[in-house]
Amino acid sequence: MEFITEYAGFLIRLLTVIVLFALVLVLLTAGKSKKSAGLSINKLNEGYDKAKSLMEGALLDKKALKAKAKARKSEQKKEKKSPAVDKKKVFVLDFDGDIKASAVESMRREITAILTVATKEDEVVVRLESGGGMVHSYGLAASQLQRIKEAGISLTICVDKVAASGGYMMACVADKIVAAPFAILGSIGVVAQVPNIHRLLDKNNIDVELHTAGKYKRTLTVIGENTEEGRDKFKQDLEDTHVLFKDFVASQRSVLDIESVATGETWYGSQAVENKLIDEVTTSDSYIVGQYEKADVFKVEYTEPKSVAERLGLSVLSAVETKATGWFSRVLNSRGF
Repeated sequence: MEFITEYAGFLIRLLTVIVLFALVLVLLTAGKSKKSAGLSINKLNEGYDKAKSLMEGALLDKKALKAKAKARKSEQKKEKKSPAVDKKKVFVLDFDGDIKASAVESMRREITAILTVATKEDEVVVRLESGGGMVHSYGLAASQLQRIKEAGISLTICVDKVAASGGYMMACVADKIVAAPFAILGSIGVVAQVPNIHRLLDKNNIDVELHTAGKYKRTLTVIGENTEEGRDKFKQDLEDTHVLFKDFVASQRSVLDIESVATGETWYGSQAVENKLIDEVTTSDSYIVGQYEKADVFKVEYTEPKSVAERLGLSVLSAVETKATGWFSRVLNSRGF
């Protein structure tokens, strides 16, 4: 009984907090339907230098620190006396792909921004993670990366975990592909599956009518009766898509023996370098850190706007999670768990 009373009290308090929180948010965002989107650009060299200084401060004695500071000042004086030389710029983007390649909406804006200032001496590095998805969505994502190549700017793709199927379609556009030893690459193939419940409906005397204009407007259906002719056409469509996929990869990465790798198989990074799916085995961190001494490295990120409803939903969810976690911890602790 005590537990039920405590639980009811918790629910009342939680509901009160949620209502008050929602009212405050609505008042703060009144008259604004969306939070303004934005492009953020951060120089990664500065964070790296700061981390290096902190580590040196913690590990080196005063004498060693003094020597480091003296050497640094001497180097800065030399740089000031030397003729000004524009450093190479490296622009870093992140692409985390879902089945619809939704991240392309941000990436297209990031690429557009970069192309307004980048020169042919610069480089774009994309940290890519995707297991693939819809053909047309990943086709668009690959086309966005091609804009960088068309501008004559070097493009490097870094894969730490996976670039398979549509993900590899994107990766193959690059001048250079690097991947971690256990990253998964390849899956140059096409797959589709369609459940069919026609027999279940027929058994229960449920009729389904399907009307089309065009012989192959619908080849396979979920609820209608499928035909051998429809199956053959569906399979042919998959084969045609696979041919397009293979031709695209072969055109972008000529070093590949396309027939040997376009089997739908995947390879780990250490294996992928052998069949030339990638150029080098290394992590994105190693590759980017290696650029700091010779280039100015910038992280470029475009943030999509969120509606009031989305922001309200996320805020309320966070409040509920925090309150619920605290309450259950108190209940469990009071009972000796």
